[in-house]
Amino acid sequence: MRPRSILYGLWYYGVTVTLAVLYIPLLALPRTCLRAGIRLWARLLIWGMRVLGGVRLEVRGLERLPRGVPVLLAAKHQSMFDVVPAFAYMPDALFVMKRELMRIPVFGWHNRKHGSIVVDRQGHSQAMRKMIADARDRFKEPRQLLIFPEGTRRPPGAPPDYKPGVAGLYRDLDVACVPVATNTGAHISTSGVARSPGVVVYEVLEPIPAGLKRADFMRILQDRIETASTALLTRSD
Repeated sequence: MRPRSILYGLWYYGVTVTLAVLYIPLLALPRTCLRAGIRLWARLLIWGMRVLGGVRLEVRGLERLPRGVPVLLAAKHQSMFDVVPAFAYMPDALFVMKRELMRIPVFGWHNRKHGSIVVDRQGHSQAMRKMIADARDRFKEPRQLLIFPEGTRRPPGAPPDYKPGVAGLYRDLDVACVPVATNTGAHISTSGVARSPGVVVYEVLEPIPAGLKRADFMRILQDRIETASTALLTRSD
């Protein structure tokens, strides 16, 4: 592993653990205070990625994001870093996370306070109903719900494997879905550590309007994300 990668790895986990502990008092304050703290955490990770890891982040297409209304974000997932730009640049992002992650001390507390939606991957239809109910509750505010349609991190160039959960959310929440492409895996490992110098792009694509049929929605979503992500990956080679 390169020395710069080791430095950034220390920065990534050091900042995350340190701020998680320092933010414990924010649990007693309004959620907006924790939201500001999470934005600072994300900005510090981005700074460290550039200065220590030699990887610069470029965010594109934020003007395409609908404002003042709830939005479903469906993003390509290649690295743990993929949640960071959403927290740094979206107005009020939250995400769907595995139930196991909520068991981590302090980390789980902050995510519960922030409104993260917890999914039990073994719960099947019951888990899906709960996820939709929780999303409706969060969408009482104009938030941006980030979901990774493939369910887990996949290496660059791997065949797409889109799960039906995103279609269920799209149908039952009746909101626009904004696809997000990225090439983070070209320069950042799946664990979130800088792997090679370069530019990673987080690109917000044209929104998919609410109300499309399931098959049409899934086809458009996968096509937009995969086409744009492949183009970004090609440029990063």
